[in-house]
Amino acid sequence: MLFAVICTDRKDSLKVRMANREAHLAYIGETGVVAQAGPFLDAEGQMCGSLVILDVADMDAARDWAANDPYARAGLFADVRIEAWKKVV
Repeated sequence: MLFAVICTDRKDSLKVRMANREAHLAYIGETGVVAQAGPFLDAEGQMCGSLVILDVADMDAARDWAANDPYARAGLFADVRIEAWKKVV
């Protein structure tokens, strides 16, 4: 089942994002459940959030993945929302 993990970074947290980016990308690769992912960009083109599409068994697995993301563990996000998602196109 697909889930969208929609994250908004805390204000002025680009340094936290960059310091944890390598670990975040490694986590994506190691877990093998990310179908698509990428950052949201602000008006200046700087990363300010994340969209991650997970292919996992259920909402509990999606919550577990999101909680263990190095970005989340570093306190990067002001807000995280997880929604079941259906790919159409």
